[in-house]
Amino acid sequence: MSGRTAVVTGASSGIGAATARRLAEAGYRVVLTARRAERIEALAKELTDAGLTAEAHPLDVTDRAAVDAFAASLGGVDVLVNNAGGALGTDTVAEGDPADWRTMYEVNVLGVLHMTQALLPALRDAGDGGTVVVVSSTAGFAVYEGGGGYAAAKYGAHALTETLRLELCGEPVRVVEIAPGMVRTDEFALTRFRGDAERAAAVYAGVPEPLNAEDVADTIGWAVTRPPHVNVDLLVVRPRAQASNRKVHREG
Repeated sequence: MSGRTAVVTGASSGIGAATARRLAEAGYRVVLTARRAERIEALAKELTDAGLTAEAHPLDVTDRAAVDAFAASLGGVDVLVNNAGGALGTDTVAEGDPADWRTMYEVNVLGVLHMTQALLPALRDAGDGGTVVVVSSTAGFAVYEGGGGYAAAKYGAHALTETLRLELCGEPVRVVEIAPGMVRTDEFALTRFRGDAERAAAVYAGVPEPLNAEDVADTIGWAVTRPPHVNVDLLVVRPRAQASNRKVHREG
């Protein structure tokens, strides 16, 4: 993969940071983007100190002008991993805060739209063909109480991804969707519960070996490094203890 470039959004922590490491180890020049500059700069230094190729570009994917400026400065790109996203709150539909729903839609759906539109010309020109990866969620396929806003956003990301694949059929660009189930990371549940560590920990209580960020990054790395004619349309990845969003084995 020498000479190939991969852009990873939401690379400051969790799945994004793990994916950046995985692709850098596979030989990509990895461009790390996220709002928290100090996080991605530290990760870029970690990777370059290890002899890998990485650079940090602070970026808010909901800011279209900033995304366009980033794309114009980037040059060639072979892989775009749309990972930036997240959930806010567990309110019912009746009591949900529209501001939370708007934030989730802007990051999980419009952020993917902005990045994909801005980088698609370069991806079309990639030597062996470009790859667009969207990290969605099993919430985009099955709803649950208290998850209406997040599920609606991830349904939107899934619909965008499937539509894009149809529209690019016949062009040298692959469109891959990775849909994780239960993944324990440092921040996802903590952000969702607005810093309540006890509630965040309860999500994973008793679950033997929920997925971690590296597990999901490994699936992304595998999908991206298939031969150019192989497209992994949709890969759903869950821990063995989770049979569905509502069926989870817990011990103790």
